Amino acid sequence: MRRGVLARWAARLPLTARTPALTLGEGDTPLISAPRIARDVGCAELWLKLEGTNPTGSFKDRGMVVAVAKAVEDGARTLICASTGNTSASAAAYAAAIGVECQVVVPDGKVALGKLAQAVACGARVIVLRGNFDAALEAVRARGGGAAVVNSINPYRLEGQKTAAFEVCEALGRVPDGLALPVGNAGNITAYWMGFVQWGPARPRLYGFQAEGAAPIVRGAPVEAPETVATAIRIGKPASWKQAVAARDESGGLIDMVSDAEILAAYRRLACEAGAFCEPASAAPVAGLLKLAQEEPRRFAGQTLVAVLTGHGLKDPETAIARAPPLPAPVEALP
Repeated sequence: MRRGVLARWAARLPLTARTPALTLGEGDTPLISAPRIARDVGCAELWLKLEGTNPTGSFKDRGMVVAVAKAVEDGARTLICASTGNTSASAAAYAAAIGVECQVVVPDGKVALGKLAQAVACGARVIVLRGNFDAALEAVRARGGGAAVVNSINPYRLEGQKTAAFEVCEALGRVPDGLALPVGNAGNITAYWMGFVQWGPARPRLYGFQAEGAAPIVRGAPVEAPETVATAIRIGKPASWKQAVAARDESGGLIDMVSDAEILAAYRRLACEAGAFCEPASAAPVAGLLKLAQEEPRRFAGQTLVAVLTGHGLKDPETAIARAPPLPAPVEALP
């Protein structure tokens, strides 16, 4: 039985005796081997951290449980967030579990329906705002009115998300040589680095990957109209930009970008060669590792790498369906 992040990592989290014992069974997600993809990356081992097995299907749950519990501890009765989908689903679920109101602000036409359906099903009040995610987040920041903001600008979100780094080290019995993950609002790369720093002196290189059409950190300037098939990282002005750059530099790693074509190729390979069905944004780190290996074939020789798959493929079924071959014509009997 999963104990949940608050119970499992209480000694490493900023909890008090008044913090509600909230959980949906988040955390303790699997780490699976992907030897066929490792061969082309050129590493000794490639492990996939399946964060899509969290209760609402994404990594957001491990940070959200801390943010919501601390907000309620402080007296909040309403939560609010801007979201490209996963944050809204997670916030709505934890708000429902603890009995507070949830308001989610989503950019018009920029959210995968699988994610929005979760927020609606859990009773959230959905506000569709014209513009992109960055505009939605600015509106939430400016709103006021006593609602607790549970986006990754909330430091408790990062406190919860750092626990994934602890799990990686426990599962491997060591710190990996490198860890790759998608970069959107940049809170997760920041949180992983926090976790590794707190775990001990040995630390991995961090490899963050943005989508080519939404790569403000790589390009060195905000992207006014970000566009990519990877909706979870379709963000033009990351809230944790400075922290992500610091994590990159302190780890000796990099933040690069990959094209939508590279993301979709990795998305297919993960499903067909590793049995890992993830949403498109989650394929970005594997696409990035494959790209780096093509540029420098011996770059990862002998190394143990981890790629974080942040969300389940059922978060964005439209992408999978649109790229699937048509069903064959019906037959009268099995051949």
